[in-house]
Amino acid sequence: MSEQLKGISVFVTAVEAGNFSLAASRLHLSRSAVGKTISQLEQRLGVRLFQRTTRSLALTDDGALFYEHCLRALEEIQTAEALLDSGKQTVRGRLRVSMPMLYGRMCIAPLLTEFASQHPELKMELLFSDRVSDLIEDGLDLVIRNGKLPDSSGLIARRIGSHRMMICASPDYLARRGEPQTIDSLSQHEVINYINAGVTHRWVIPQDNGKTIEFVPKSRLLMDELQSISAAAISGFGIALLPCWLIGEELQNGKLVRILRGYRENVYETHALWLQTPHLPLKVRLAVDMLVSRLPTSII
Repeated sequence: MSEQLKGISVFVTAVEAGNFSLAASRLHLSRSAVGKTISQLEQRLGVRLFQRTTRSLALTDDGALFYEHCLRALEEIQTAEALLDSGKQTVRGRLRVSMPMLYGRMCIAPLLTEFASQHPELKMELLFSDRVSDLIEDGLDLVIRNGKLPDSSGLIARRIGSHRMMICASPDYLARRGEPQTIDSLSQHEVINYINAGVTHRWVIPQDNGKTIEFVPKSRLLMDELQSISAAAISGFGIALLPCWLIGEELQNGKLVRILRGYRENVYETHALWLQTPHLPLKVRLAVDMLVSRLPTSII
């Protein structure tokens, strides 16, 4: 029976992945092992499940019918496992999490590493990427995202923290050039801007009436990496807009100074997202609970 279930799991993964190579990657198997498992399943069932060509993989009518029933069966098994899990505090299996590269490395990964150390039967996979990950396509259990969430059906989101964006400069720069008193006066200063995928990020300043001021300040220096922007600001090149979780220590030791304090700071919320399911796996629930309890609501 275990081999039959393994074949079904491989079959469902191959359907969702769209090809054997991607399915093999998700299952940590070789492509030939996936192809062999599918062939054995077809032989046992006496039907062809896929129409294969050199470039595409499509379900046959029999394959589509079998997939529908397999999906229901696997969902029932997952529900049963979740119900059993809910009655004990043993966290096991694999937890695959995607997160923004720098924020994840500095703020999320240390907490999840600690979580893994508390649960020796848990296998943790932490993936760092600034692209928007797809839970289904990338085979993820959990995704961490900063900022506004896109409209996504079938996903559950939980707020796990927040952070503020701060306008700052080094004491050396301010001694040489003076401190700007208004947003408009930034045009008379050196500014370091953040650029991503060819697009320069806008500075967002909330107002008391609920509206925002959004603009891109004039700049001679653009970088696509926040730590480098922070280093340039510390060196005295100019003024930067940076997240508090990145520069908290520099603000405390005086290497950077907050400026334009008369303006409100824009707050970005951080969310954990997972696929909507009748019973949330214990490993996901406890990991999210830990992040909620340990991530600061707003740093500095």
